[in-house]
Amino acid sequence: MIRTAFAALLLLATPAAAQELTPEQSAQVDRIVADALASTQVPSASVAIVRDGKIVFTKAWGNQGPNVPAATPDTKYQIASISKQFTAAGLLLLEDDGKLSLDDTIGKYLPGISGGATITIRQLLSHTSGLQDYWPQDYSFAAMESRATPQAILDRWAKKPLDFAPGSQWQYSNTGYVAAGMILEKVAGEPILAFLERRLFKPLGIRPVDQDLAVGKGYPTGYRRNALGPIRPVIVPGADWMFATGELAMSAPELAKWNIARIERKLLPAEDWIEQERMIRLTDGSPANYGLGVSLSQRGDYKQVSHGGAAVGFLSQSIVIPDARLSVVALVNGDFGNAQSTIANGIVSLLLPAAKANDDEAWRTKLARDFYAALQKGEPDRSLLTENAAYYFNAETVRDYRDSLGPLGAPTSIEPLGAPRLRGGFVNRNYRIVYPTRTLTLITYADPGRDGKIEEFMVTPAS
Repeated sequence: MIRTAFAALLLLATPAAAQELTPEQSAQVDRIVADALASTQVPSASVAIVRDGKIVFTKAWGNQGPNVPAATPDTKYQIASISKQFTAAGLLLLEDDGKLSLDDTIGKYLPGISGGATITIRQLLSHTSGLQDYWPQDYSFAAMESRATPQAILDRWAKKPLDFAPGSQWQYSNTGYVAAGMILEKVAGEPILAFLERRLFKPLGIRPVDQDLAVGKGYPTGYRRNALGPIRPVIVPGADWMFATGELAMSAPELAKWNIARIERKLLPAEDWIEQERMIRLTDGSPANYGLGVSLSQRGDYKQVSHGGAAVGFLSQSIVIPDARLSVVALVNGDFGNAQSTIANGIVSLLLPAAKANDDEAWRTKLARDFYAALQKGEPDRSLLTENAAYYFNAETVRDYRDSLGPLGAPTSIEPLGAPRLRGGFVNRNYRIVYPTRTLTLITYADPGRDGKIEEFMVTPAS
C-alpha cells in the first residue's frame, strides 16, 4: 500500500520557483530523489535548493502520511539535531548582549553537573565536554515513551563521571545541548523557543514549531522499519526529550531561509557566523571537524557547513557551501535507509561547480577505482595496505571479493559519496559504485595525506 501511495503522490508533487535550474537539472533532481526513495522505501522526501543565495527549487515527493492530503514542500518535518545550530546561535546572541561568555564554566549556571567547574559553554556546543550522551541509540528506548524534563535528563546522565577530560576528545553529546538550553533559558529569562522566535524566526519570516507538537493533522507521520520488514508508523515519544538538542519542526524552505542567512552573513552579526563555523581544536591540537552546532568538512576546495538530524520516524540533512552560495535541504519521514543523505549529497554533487575539484581527492578516487579493479581480479597491491588491512585481506577475503565482484565486470562509474572526513585518526572516503542493474557502496579509511595507506576497503550493497 505504501508503494502504491508513493506512486500516486509522486504524480501530485509540483516544483516551485525552479526557474534557475535547467530542465535537465530538475529532471536529475527528480531521479536522485525517486531512486533514493525507491531503493530505501522511505515514504516521502521534501527538498529545498538554494543557488546564488536564493531559493530556486522546492518540491515534495511521496507519502507524507494520512494527516497530509497531498505531498507539499510546506509540510513541517521534525529536523531533530539540525536544531542544535539554532541553540548555539541563541547563546552567541546572549554573548553579544553581554549576558554571558561562551568561555564561562557551566557550574556558574547549573550546579551539580560533573565537571561543572571546568566544562565551558563552548565545550557543550562543540561536543567536547565529556558529558555522556543520553541518546546514542538509533531507536527510542523504554523511558522515552514517557514525558521527560531537562533537569531529569541532567540528573540521570550529566552527574555520571565524565567520559574524558573536557576539551581532550570529540564525542557527540545530546546531554551537553540539554545543559546548553537550560543555560540559555536561565540567562534569557524566557523559554528557549520564545527566545528563538523573537530573535531569529520572526526576523527570518519563518514559523517553526515545537517538534513535540508537530503531530496530527497537517503534519507528516514518522515511519520505522525493522531490517527489511514492513514499514510501520512510529510510537511517538513522550514530550521534551529533544529539548534544545533537537526541538524544532520546520519545512525545507524554512530551513533554506536560515541557510541563506548563513550564506549572506545576515540576521546574526557576521562575527557570530564566523565563530559558529570556527574549527574547534582539541587540547592536542587536532581538529574536531565541528564548530558550534555545525559539522565542518571539505568538499574539494570548498568549505562545507552541514548537519544531520535523527528523530523518531524522521531523518534530515542540511548542507551549505558558503563560497559557492549553494545549499541543499533534504527531509524524510522514515528513520531508516539514509535517503536524506543520499539525496542531499547527490544534489550538491550535481550542482556544485566542478572547477575546484581537489587534485588530491581526484587522485584518491582513481586509487579507489584501480584497487577495486585489482580486487575483482584477486590481485590487490598489498603495498598499499596498512598492517590491519593486510590482515583483513587474507586469502579467503580476497577470494570472496574476486568471486563475487569479478563477474560483475567493469562498473558504469565509481564516484565519491559525500566529502572526506576524519575519524579515528584516518580519513574516511565513501564511494558509490554503479552498475546497470545494481549499486554498491564502497567504504574506505586511509592514513592522512595523498599517499596514506589503506586501512579499510569494504564493498557492501547500497542502501
